[in-house]
Amino acid sequence: MKKRMSLERAVEAFAGSMVLLSVVLTYFVHPGFVWFTVFVGVNLFQQSFTGFCPAGIVLHKVFGFERCSAS
Repeated sequence: MKKRMSLERAVEAFAGSMVLLSVVLTYFVHPGFVWFTVFVGVNLFQQSFTGFCPAGIVLHKVFGFERCSAS
């Protein structure tokens, strides 16, 4: 049986890749891209308190990721 990645793991992977992308853009393109890194960090911070995550909604509705089942 093939095990799918959970929504929570997909959000973590997406956020991590966005941070790495923003650091690369900041270094190679323009220092202003540091604000992209700040945006991702603030979004992760607020999501930990509110549970609202726009990336999670998109990953669920568009790509079909499901929440992990509580054990």
